[in-house]
Amino acid sequence: MKSVKKVQNLCSVIPKIGRRSILVLTAILALLGGCSGPALTDYSEREPKLVPEDFFNGELSARGVVKDMSGEVIRTFDADISASWDQSGVGTLDEEFRFDDGEVQTRIWTLTPSATGDSFHAEAGDVTEPGTMRWSGNSINMNYVLRIAYGDGTLDVRMDDWMYLVTPDTLINQTTMSKWGVDVGELVLVIQKK
Repeated sequence: MKSVKKVQNLCSVIPKIGRRSILVLTAILALLGGCSGPALTDYSEREPKLVPEDFFNGELSARGVVKDMSGEVIRTFDADISASWDQSGVGTLDEEFRFDDGEVQTRIWTLTPSATGDSFHAEAGDVTEPGTMRWSGNSINMNYVLRIAYGDGTLDVRMDDWMYLVTPDTLINQTTMSKWGVDVGELVLVIQKK
């Protein structure tokens, strides 16, 4: 009953505050919410050290789940990844995902080193906003926009990728999917060197 009273009190104040103030407050809260996650440098001392060119090299396999916004597992998948690097330091990750409903997705990532050598520009055919892959300690973070099938069309979804090397041959990947700043799902997978 107290929570209903609080909502009624808040609703009675809204007309007095004004729409512009509410929009400003909402924007500030959204910005503060975006700043609340871990920083990549928080993992700088963690072992084993993750060197992208070393881990993503050769044949890898993955298994994982897709969760909806409530946290329920809605799909499972396995994947094969073929990773290589050319003489100029450009990496290629050729991925094939096989989902439990029979869908097969392929994605070829191109990882181009930055001029400073501390990150990679990451792009793929279904990535509408390429990402920057950065790493520190045992971790990688990459943020990009992926175009996914949705109903009879497509939807562009922001992907916030966090990867953690837990053994020299095993990496755990957790990706939050969001649209307009609202979390809409999550991917969790384990990638292993063959």
